[in-house]
Amino acid sequence: MAPPSPTGARDSPGSSASEKQRSSKKRGYSDSTGLNGEKRHVVRRSSISKPGRDQRDEPVFKHKRRKRRQTGEDNDSAIAEAATTSVSASRQESPVIDFDGLSRPSVGTRQRLEESAEEKAARLERMKGAVKTLLECVGEDPEREGLLATPERYAKAMMTFTQGYEQNVFDIVNGAIFQEGHSEMVVVKNIDIFSLCEHHLVPFTGKVHIGYIPNNAVIGISKLPRIADMFSRRLQIQERLTKDIANAIFDVLRPQGVAVVIESSHLCMVMRGVQKTNSTTITSCMLGCFERREKTRNEFLSLINVNRQ
Repeated sequence: MAPPSPTGARDSPGSSASEKQRSSKKRGYSDSTGLNGEKRHVVRRSSISKPGRDQRDEPVFKHKRRKRRQTGEDNDSAIAEAATTSVSASRQESPVIDFDGLSRPSVGTRQRLEESAEEKAARLERMKGAVKTLLECVGEDPEREGLLATPERYAKAMMTFTQGYEQNVFDIVNGAIFQEGHSEMVVVKNIDIFSLCEHHLVPFTGKVHIGYIPNNAVIGISKLPRIADMFSRRLQIQERLTKDIANAIFDVLRPQGVAVVIESSHLCMVMRGVQKTNSTTITSCMLGCFERREKTRNEFLSLINVNRQ
């Protein structure tokens, strides 16, 4: 009787099924059962290779390419491509910071920043006239003693409330970035902020908590409250304010991750509308490793004690 061939064991049904199962696991497949009882393959996706929201957090994969001879035309195209790359590298795309350091400059931002003394005086006069019209429309007498200087006071106050439009991120940071080889979490919490709701032009006030994990470089801790002030001193909504602060720190510092949480009370909900005096609005923005890693995110939230009663 002839001995069993070695190929016979490999060709057995049980053996081939187990090999297919092992190979599918190597490729990242898993078996699942559908509603009708049939088995199907499901591809498991890595959360690191497919992050949730931060588009800049995509991993970089380098592929090896064969070297080939370059003709004269190929050399010219390579030089042009290198020049384009260097220009794009010198000015990185940013969701909040413009090329000259201004943040989200609106239609009149640069005009306000570059105007002369005469133009500033003319702007204040227009604002004073608008305030006087408002006083008349609500039934007041703008000529009575208590309201005579109110239009000018309010115009100057409004320019102070919105001075963030004129501030420059690069001037605020002022080179205060230091290569310290630090890679542990840095948190600055309970930063007071005051801003104007762009829907009703009434204030909302609260506290912002900022955390980041350096990529060797750290920023002067006083710069974090200054960045928060720059974005809050303008017409805002809390959701956009949270993202603006996080994205600006991420762009300036290039850390491993940034986390920002804001807790505030909106007078548009307290003085009008639903009039809920004890309500608090909490918003958050997590970038980089704070978005990818649950343990890192939970450590930050525990440090700022956001879940307190």
